Amino acid sequence: MKMVVALLAAVLAAFAVSACGGGGAEPGAPRRATLVLDFQPNAVHTGIYAAQREGFYGDAGVDLRVQQPSASTDAPKLLEAGRAQFAILDIHDLGIARQRGLDVVGVMPIVERPLAAVIAGDRAAVRRPRDLAGRTVGVTGLPSDDAVLDSVLEADGLAPSQVHRVTIGFAAISSIASGRVDASTAFWNAEGVTLRRRGIPIRVFRVDRYGAPRYPELVLCTSSGTIRDDPGLVRSVVEATKRGYELTNGSPGQALDDLMAGASGLDRADQDAQLHALLAAGALRPTGFHNLRAWARWDVEHGVLARPPDIRRAFDTRFAG
Repeated sequence: MKMVVALLAAVLAAFAVSACGGGGAEPGAPRRATLVLDFQPNAVHTGIYAAQREGFYGDAGVDLRVQQPSASTDAPKLLEAGRAQFAILDIHDLGIARQRGLDVVGVMPIVERPLAAVIAGDRAAVRRPRDLAGRTVGVTGLPSDDAVLDSVLEADGLAPSQVHRVTIGFAAISSIASGRVDASTAFWNAEGVTLRRRGIPIRVFRVDRYGAPRYPELVLCTSSGTIRDDPGLVRSVVEATKRGYELTNGSPGQALDDLMAGASGLDRADQDAQLHALLAAGALRPTGFHNLRAWARWDVEHGVLARPPDIRRAFDTRFAG
């Protein structure tokens, strides 16, 4: 009799667990997921914070944790290890990660056009890229920066060897403002906006106007394992994120409020200026992937990648439309 009672209790306990969805979760409870940003929160992430603060992820059944990167964070490895389900990656970093054999798949463009540029500190002296001949140009040391500089110069008929290239790390603003360099690779939406707000008479040469295709700069990524095991989660996160960026385009002030409320330590005036620069350039419109094969060719031609990735494996375009 005791054995029968024990067996009955075990069956009832198992039924209770299965009724709750396993792991003690209540039926219909939001699915938890982590999204790792590519950088500290800023205007390019406005749609993500808007989606979070306005409840769009919750509406889609997702309890999304947005994680800021740290010095030790390697987002592709976090995705592969299952410690994060989503990450924002620079498209060049996505290509490099796949080249190294990591399981990273782009599912939605976050920024629809390149943000990289060559910024000259004296717009009167430098009216076009070829005017940089014999001048000093700073680069961070990243391969993609050298690619940007080469592309901009070559598009205007100037050999890259005709400028004096120096590595300045991520000090474009101070290096241009102090006159240490005549120009530098930088982001037109960030350093470019800051330099203009400081009254420095810069001239900006955006790489997609000088040799590069209009590829998506930042991409929402996941792993093929997550796509295989939980495509509904991927679709929910993509759809909610798209809603966040649609709100950003339609009501930028409201979306900026959400960014400021969700991320600490930001200067509102700086982020407002950056956001309006992005919106004016049409960089935050969620329209889907474009020019991926052209991007891959450009990266190979300029030494960012050793070989083009398999676009069908590197990007799953079903979710973003």
